[in-house]
Amino acid sequence: MQLKSASILVIDDDADVLTAIRLLLKPKVKEVVTEKNPNNIHSLLSQQKFDVVILDMNFNGLVNTGNEGIYWLKKIKEINNQVAVILITAYGDIDLAIRALKHGASDFLIKPWKNEKLLFSLEEILQKKSSSKEKSWKPILEGDKILGESDAMNEVFLKIKKVAPTDANVLLLGENGTGKDLIAKAIHDNSFRKDQPFVKVDVGALTASLFESELFGHKKGAFTDARDDRKGRFEMANGGTLFLDEIGNITLQQQARLLTVLQNRYITPIGSNQAIPVDIRLICATNVGLATLADESQFRKDLIYRINTVEINVPPLRDRDQDIVLLAKHFLDVYAEKYFKSEFTLDDALIKKLKKYHFPGNVRELQYALERAVIMADS
Repeated sequence: MQLKSASILVIDDDADVLTAIRLLLKPKVKEVVTEKNPNNIHSLLSQQKFDVVILDMNFNGLVNTGNEGIYWLKKIKEINNQVAVILITAYGDIDLAIRALKHGASDFLIKPWKNEKLLFSLEEILQKKSSSKEKSWKPILEGDKILGESDAMNEVFLKIKKVAPTDANVLLLGENGTGKDLIAKAIHDNSFRKDQPFVKVDVGALTASLFESELFGHKKGAFTDARDDRKGRFEMANGGTLFLDEIGNITLQQQARLLTVLQNRYITPIGSNQAIPVDIRLICATNVGLATLADESQFRKDLIYRINTVEINVPPLRDRDQDIVLLAKHFLDVYAEKYFKSEFTLDDALIKKLKKYHFPGNVRELQYALERAVIMADS
């Protein structure tokens, strides 16, 4: 369904919010209806078909828990489970918004929202409503593909689908070689930031002396060998997505510096007194288990809360039996083409061996093994 064919219901007790959304949407949608009183939700939904409801999370000026929004979300879903709901909140309570997603919300926005983000969210929701069943959804990727038909990977795909259109921080947990970097890129490519930079940093590999310069930049002459001004990765990613890989390996001192930047959304390059605002979507990844991260002697609890709005567990290959042959055939085709070899097939004996093997190196191990096999094979 296209945006111009959609009927939108907006429910908020703030007249200014209703006016702003009406002015934004009226030229772009078929119909936009605004309502201040949530008690009228039942009659409105019973009398008219709406494609999307934009719902405030707080209707009592003295209480900002968001529980009212959750209550009315449930009521909307009871009346019509097919209608999509976007929640809006002025208080930036991400944990509450994630709770709302679990109760069936399609997205959430924090006031003051960006108009382009609201429009992007509506377009994404309407497109997905008219697409095939949820389980067949696969993330759109520029370049590398995420392959998988197993239940474990379908669960990952559904989480990508839910979290990508939001601005929630994401923590990817998984062993080395499981493809966490591809998952991070998929989230970016399916977000409203997809046309902005995607910047990856392996923070676990940064020395203490390089950490701040790499992330926050430096000015000429700030230290020995600082011959020119240099932008940090935060500034490079401004407007887009910053992917911090191996976040579990940074020191407590580095964690404190990172937390300050994430809280304030400003960076100060080394050798400068000027704070630079940054607008980024943060994705972090680690091969360290949550139990280790929860140990306050190794990782700050307040930083975990900041980076772990939504958690996605990327399964090891041994838990993806259905995907092993699919991946193997894919890598055979890729490397046969790369090395100008004739087409290869997998015989039954090899398939049995692959399915029995533990794959401690996960997808990366399978990939490199098949590349080596293609190079060495005569036929």
